Order: sequence, then C-alpha cells, then structure tokens
Amino acid sequence: MSRKDLHEENEHEDRREPRDENDLRELEKDPDIEEDGKLDTEVAEDALEASPKTRNFTGWKRYTFMIIAVAGALYHLYILNFNPIDPWVFRSTHILFGTVLTVMFYKGWKTESNRIPILDWILIGAAVFVGYYIFANLSTLVFRFGVTPTTLDVVVATVGILLVLEITRRTSGWTLPILAGVFILYSFAGPYLPGILNHNGYSFERFVTYIYGLDGVFGVTTDVSSKYIILFIIFGAFLQMSGVGQYFIDVAFRLAGWMRGGPAKVAVFSSGLMGMINGTSAGNVVATGSLTIPLMKKTGYRARFAAATEATASAGGQLLPPIMGAGAFLMAEITGIPYSEVILAATIPAILYFVSVYFMVDFQALKEGLKGLPLKMLPDKMYLLKKAYLFIPIVLLIGLLVSGYSVIFAGTAGIVVCFLLSLVSKETRMGFMKVLEAFELGMKNALQLIAIVACAGIIVGVIALTGVGQRFSTMLLTIADSNMLIALVFAMILSIILGMGMPTTAAYAVAASVVAPGLVRMGMEPILAHMFVFYYAVISAITPPVALAAFAAAGITGTNPMKTAGEAFKIGLAAFIVPFMMFYSPELLLLSDSTLSIVIATITALVGVYFLSAAVQGWFFRKLSPWYVRGVLLVIAVLLMLSSLYTDIVAVGLIAVAILMQKYINKGKPKTREKKSRNTTRSGKQMNMT
Repeated sequence: MSRKDLHEENEHEDRREPRDENDLRELEKDPDIEEDGKLDTEVAEDALEASPKTRNFTGWKRYTFMIIAVAGALYHLYILNFNPIDPWVFRSTHILFGTVLTVMFYKGWKTESNRIPILDWILIGAAVFVGYYIFANLSTLVFRFGVTPTTLDVVVATVGILLVLEITRRTSGWTLPILAGVFILYSFAGPYLPGILNHNGYSFERFVTYIYGLDGVFGVTTDVSSKYIILFIIFGAFLQMSGVGQYFIDVAFRLAGWMRGGPAKVAVFSSGLMGMINGTSAGNVVATGSLTIPLMKKTGYRARFAAATEATASAGGQLLPPIMGAGAFLMAEITGIPYSEVILAATIPAILYFVSVYFMVDFQALKEGLKGLPLKMLPDKMYLLKKAYLFIPIVLLIGLLVSGYSVIFAGTAGIVVCFLLSLVSKETRMGFMKVLEAFELGMKNALQLIAIVACAGIIVGVIALTGVGQRFSTMLLTIADSNMLIALVFAMILSIILGMGMPTTAAYAVAASVVAPGLVRMGMEPILAHMFVFYYAVISAITPPVALAAFAAAGITGTNPMKTAGEAFKIGLAAFIVPFMMFYSPELLLLSDSTLSIVIATITALVGVYFLSAAVQGWFFRKLSPWYVRGVLLVIAVLLMLSSLYTDIVAVGLIAVAILMQKYINKGKPKTREKKSRNTTRSGKQMNMT
C-alpha cells in the first residue's frame, strides 16, 4: 500500500461511524494481542528498530557498541554514587560517551547503509581528542577559556560545538541546530541590530571558548543531564527489561480497558506514566503509540483522534511528578528550590491536565457510541494482584524522594530493586546478558537527550553572554505595568515559540533563561514563574504549526500531520489554561497556608476542566446544538478556574441555566448518535458499521 493510499484510508476512517460487536470480535483475533489481553511489546520494539535514522548492528560492531554503552552507563553510576570528580571533566565525558554512541548508532543521512563510514570514524576520533584535551589541560583551561584562549583552545572549542550541532541534527532533526545557529549568528550581529537586540558583539575566539565552557555547553543543562536524566533513563530501561513497564501497561488496561472507549483511556494512563520517565514526548509516542493507537482505531476511534490522544497523553507525561521527564530536576537546579517542593507543587496541575484529557476522550466515546474491550481480552485480575510487588520500584522511588534522600540515591536504589524483583519470576528474570542489554538500552535511549541538552546549552550560553534574556525581562515588566494579563499572554506565546520543534528539556531550558526571569521580576513566585513557562514548553509538542509529538503520532497512523496537531491542540486545551489558573489560583501550587482553600480551589478547578471539556467536545448529557450553550459552558469553566467565592457562585447559577437549556432546547433529541447501518468496502472486504 502506498503512502498516499494509507493517507486516504485513514482520512476515510476520520469520517466513519463507530464500530459494532462484529468489529470487537475481529479485534479479539488480532495477532498483536496475546491470550491474556496483554499487548505484544515486540510490535513497539520492531517499530523502533525499523527507524531509517538508526543503524542495525551485527558482528563486531554490535559488541563494540554494547561494550561502549555498558561502560558509559556503569561509569555514570560509579561517579555519581562513589567517586565524584571535577564537574567539567564529568560533563565532558558525559557528552563524549553521547557523541561516540550517537555517531555510531544514528546515520548521518537516512540513505546511508548500516556500515559506519570513514567520516563517522573521523568524528568519533575528534570527539575523543576533545574529551582528552579537556581532561589533560583542565587546570589551565579554567583560566583561559572565554578569556585568553590559545589557538588550540579555539580549535578544540570550535570542533566541540560543531560535534554538538551534528549529533543534535542526527537525533532530533534540523530545528534545534538551526535555532542554535540563529543565536550564534546573533552573537556576532548584535552591533548591527536595533533596540533591545543590540549589543557590542564578541570576537570569534572569545565566543567559542565561552560557549564551550561551564556557562554554555557544559552548563546547567548538561549538569542535569549527566546527574539525573541519564540515571532515570537507565532506571526506565530496567523497568522495561524487568517487566515492570509491561506490568504498568497491563494494569492500565485492566483498570480502563473495559470502559467506553477503553483503549483511549488506557493510552492516557499508560502514556502519561511512561512519558514521565521517558523524557521526550515524541519518543514516548513512538514507544507506546505503536501499541495503543492501533487498538484505539480498532475499537472505533478515528485514526486522527487516536493519534492526537496518544500525542497529548505522551506530552502530558512530562508534567507528571515525580520525574516530569527530567523537568523537575532541571527546575530545581535552575531555581534552587528543593526538589521535593517542585514535585509537590506540580501535582495538582498535572492532575487537572490528565483529568481534562480523560474527559475529552470520554465525551468522544459518548458521541460516537463506542464501547470498551471485552473483559476476556483484558489481563487477568488475579495475575495482576499476584504481580502487585512490581509497583515497589515506583513506590520506593517516591518514598525516598519525599523522605529527603538524594535523587541519585533514589534513582540508583530503583535500578537495584528492579533487578532484584526480576529474579522473582522466571519469565522476567534478568540474567547477565539481560542486565547488559538494560544498560545498553538506557544509554541508547539517553542519546537524544544528551544531544539536545548540550545544544540547548549553546543557546543558554548566548543568552547569558549577550544579556538578551535580561532585556526581555525588562520588556515583560514594562508590559505588566499596563496590563498583567497581556504580559502573561505574551510570555505564553514566547515560551511556545521558543519550544516549537524542540524536545521539552531543551525548550524549558531556553524559556527559563528568556521568559521566567521577567515573570519573577513582575512579582511572581519563582516556582510559579518556572512552572508557567514549563507548561508551555511541554505543550509546544502539540501546538501547530510545529508539533513534534503530534507529528510522530501522525507518522504511525498515516494521517495528515497538521490536522493531527490541530486535534491534539483541542484535546490538550486545558494545558493552555492551567498556567493561568495557577497564577490566579496559587493554591493549586500549594502556595497557601490554608488547607481548606487548597481543597476548594482544587475541586472547583476539576469541575472547571469538566465544563471546558464539555464545551470543546460539544457534549453535556447529550449533544450541544445551539452554539451559545457551548459559550455558557466555557464561561462556567473560566469562572470555576478562578479562585474566588463570587465567581464560584455565579458559575453555579450558570450551571443551572445550562442544565435547563439542555433540557428544554434540546428536548427530544437523542442522547447518543442514532445507529445506522451501511456497508463500507475497505481493503476489498465488506464490513458492517454502526
């Protein structure tokens, strides 16, 4: 089937009617579903291995890659837990491992074969030389880089920056390297620019050695990557290899699979949970979407809606404590706020986001008359209860973090516990080779993030060197003097634009340097300011015109990427409002001494996102016909999201009005879409649709 045929088929599915019992019976025979209802995870693994960007190794190259990857993982665990070394040396070796493995694993161009070309071996040699140069000359580089560099210093820094741009291009495409290139160009074009963009400019020698130092590439972003991101990605690999990750998905299917539109609700739960650990929205879409999207389509969801749901849930995983896709660690490092306070503050807003997405898919299922999966297709309840001990790694992780233990200790303990739990069952037991494969998988999964945080370090370094972030802060403060709401909207737009086409970690790092300082100067609490920009950095992954998570999901379904992004934008609409809710109701971030006010604000906000979802989906007990009923529901949603007794009272009155309007204006209209039969020819086969 051609790409065009696949696209036309899925566009047809976007207009089709919901499926009936015959289609559910066909689903039971699906080869990708095992007898106990568990999904065959090999489907996802095959999808990942088939990526045209990566090489499939055999023979000596396969073992060479594994040895380097395992050595890199063990090196990080050893340094973090037992033998701390100079930060610059540790971060440079962190990027060295990432560069060598990326150049080996990722092709320079999609048309390349699995053979590693001579040019790539040259790049690997250059990366090793740069890493050795920093290690051998550390004592003097600290005083020379960015101040009085030698010619060789400049050469090493230039090669290092080019390598960072190249590995970012290979792992994430052109968007982030081009943006970094724009910032680099700005460093030299500053004297010729007007207004707030003007600066004195810098010599090439000073610029490259400053950027390839502790204020740029090896700054706070790489610090977080080398200490926390790598640790928790290895933890995620052990979750996967030990069977814990599969158990989470099985539990999600048992809890939500039987509900109307069950697979979409499973996607919300499982993709959110795995996205929290995964670290990248688009990467999580590929990993979990290859399992959940086909099931959503087969149970009646339109292809585009299925892709959009997966993209929205995967992006939302970055908002979910305690890991938040590494965002929590980066935020704690940048702001100096204790990690435990960051994850506690993020809890209620994350709940609001996922409750909203849940309502969106539930209303869609109601509108289309969709059913859940048959109980016999779901994982056995007793089997799941017997395996409940597999929750121990996550429970232990959260317990250690909240109890004040270091993030490094908690993450390492989680890895060890995953291994020990795998020994309990023969089917998940991790032998020596499986442990090595887990370490290799962890390093392989970390390559994209290592590249993007290093590239984000270039942008952050330029912002610090030129002072442009401070100028934007002043501009925000000026706008806020006339209208605070306009200043917040401007900050929202700027954060989304900065995050477009960039993975979450890099998007937040840039927004935290440009936008967050201005919000703090406006008088916002630091945790509120950074959570505000973090939310928009996350949802830039589902915001048209450049929505990485939505585009990745569209690639799985074959639907139109821009239309899929528009659908994901609609499903994740609450995420665009939640940051404003946090500003006007700081109780949602636990910024209040009154427990009662926090409880009331949370309850009214939850009811508010219900009415927001109802308005967006056009469903309130039954289909909404008059446009002004949607308008009433939107007003109710906004009023409930504001922390005020008066707005709550008005909202309650409008709820009564909305109920009366639905009762009398839509009186006699059916609660669900009328069933009608038609014969549809698909792939040469007649199917009855309802």
